[in-house]
Amino acid sequence: MTTKLERYIDQGVGREPADIVLKGGQFFDLVTGELVASDIAICGDRIVGTCGDYQGREEIDISGRIVVPGFIDTHLHIESSLVTPHEFDRCVLPYGVTTAICDPHEIANVLGAEGIQYFLDSALETIMDIRVQLSSCVPATHLETSGADLPIERLLPFRDHPKVIGLAEFMNFPGVVHKDPVCMAKLEAFQGGHIDGHAPLLRGNDLNGYLAAGIRTEHESTTAEEALEKIRKGMHILVREGSVSKDLHALMPILTERLSPYLALCTDDRNPLDIAEQGHLDYMIRTAIVHGVEPLAIYRAASISAARAFGLRDRGLVAPGWRADLVVIDSLENCKAETVFSAGRRVTPELFAGRKQVAPVGLDSVKARPINAADFGVPVTEGESSVIGVTPGKIITQHRRYRLPTKGNQTDIDLGNDVIKVAVIERHGKNGNHANGFVQGFGLKKGAIASTVGHDSHNICVVGVNEDDMARAANRLSEIDGGFVVVENGVVTGEIALPVAGLMSLEPYESVRDTLHHLRQAAYALGATLEEPFLQLAFLPLPVIPHLKISDRGLVDVDKFMLIG
Repeated sequence: MTTKLERYIDQGVGREPADIVLKGGQFFDLVTGELVASDIAICGDRIVGTCGDYQGREEIDISGRIVVPGFIDTHLHIESSLVTPHEFDRCVLPYGVTTAICDPHEIANVLGAEGIQYFLDSALETIMDIRVQLSSCVPATHLETSGADLPIERLLPFRDHPKVIGLAEFMNFPGVVHKDPVCMAKLEAFQGGHIDGHAPLLRGNDLNGYLAAGIRTEHESTTAEEALEKIRKGMHILVREGSVSKDLHALMPILTERLSPYLALCTDDRNPLDIAEQGHLDYMIRTAIVHGVEPLAIYRAASISAARAFGLRDRGLVAPGWRADLVVIDSLENCKAETVFSAGRRVTPELFAGRKQVAPVGLDSVKARPINAADFGVPVTEGESSVIGVTPGKIITQHRRYRLPTKGNQTDIDLGNDVIKVAVIERHGKNGNHANGFVQGFGLKKGAIASTVGHDSHNICVVGVNEDDMARAANRLSEIDGGFVVVENGVVTGEIALPVAGLMSLEPYESVRDTLHHLRQAAYALGATLEEPFLQLAFLPLPVIPHLKISDRGLVDVDKFMLIG
């Protein structure tokens, strides 16, 4: 009986017809940068022939088209796409993303090991290759209330799973630099393996110490200068362009042929509405080329450089012996995926229908106490109040100070300066914490919006002009088991239920996409000026990103890594 390996060789040599042959097109050689006219022969899950003529049991005419390696999203949280891994697979794979390296950090902060297991089980059933990085910071900090705790003892049982790459983004960079024992235990356990980084604005000797721990990749560079220092110090930079965090334009100066071996692409994250309107990694590729980036540089970053950064040695080139993750596109500039192959399987709707489904988890994770309008009061204090300053397209927020108006013994909002209220409410049923503050930059003139997606601990986060509407929005989240809610004058004008850990929908991605469009319009009707108000809201409670954030315990000065109110 002929073995699989023998079949690869026989079909590559041409002794027998290949399973599939792509004929009449060209492939983009990411070694030389040339477009090469050639048949491409596929046997099972592997490319077995290029630069020659082949016969196949199935022959597909791709005349006038270009074949590139499948794209690799090197850092994302599938939960933040608001759909389950199976729906993410169906949504994103047709855009040419054949590998996704995810950190199930969001569901892990709600459900702990159960959430990681759900993702690993799902990854075994998807058509695209979903790889998992084990969440390194659960809880992310001591400054918030998380739903779970994952010490190293609970991570080790997953370390040798076939879908696990290594340790996910190590966000507690102060803990690394100051040798926190919990951080050290996790880093020690993964020495010699892959450790992903997360160190926004970290520079100089503190960066050296962080990298000395064996951390090799990072997606938080927001300027070319910051990225270059990290590259010089041995990091592989993941250029990010998501629904909220948009760093592609700022990092275009480093997207060169010379630096491309040290670059990769990531989304961190994109929701189905943005994917429908713009695309996924294909959008990044198109955008970069329009702005003058050499095609060789951006396509390398999207595939071979990404694969090498994460030790995926079997993919990233159109060449014999490599995994048959292939994208047939119309042109390098347009990067429109017309046909996609994942491990040699042509991606069709029928292919998705054959997957085994994985039972959802965390369907009762929203356990917040009922809230009333009085809970959102902020007592008058002397002098200026700290205000979280939102910058569109950035998860970095500013620490601003304003002398705000008062109403009786309460500090009031200032619509003239776009300063409204923000609150975080503990929703895991642990302590009932509730913290209030002020935020600038949402543009709301009335009503409130609320979410159970609140990085990283995913407590309820609500912003609003009217305390009654804020209470209505927060309480509605408990009624629908998590999601996003818009309230105007006491009426829910838009909502989406995310019952899987309060993070993901059970609906098809098309339904999520359409509902998100309605939600966006409902938020705009309140005056919202942010392109993605809900995802921007989700990052207000993230106390590992400078400079001022809010958790269920109060305002957090991230620069000092301490609570200030």
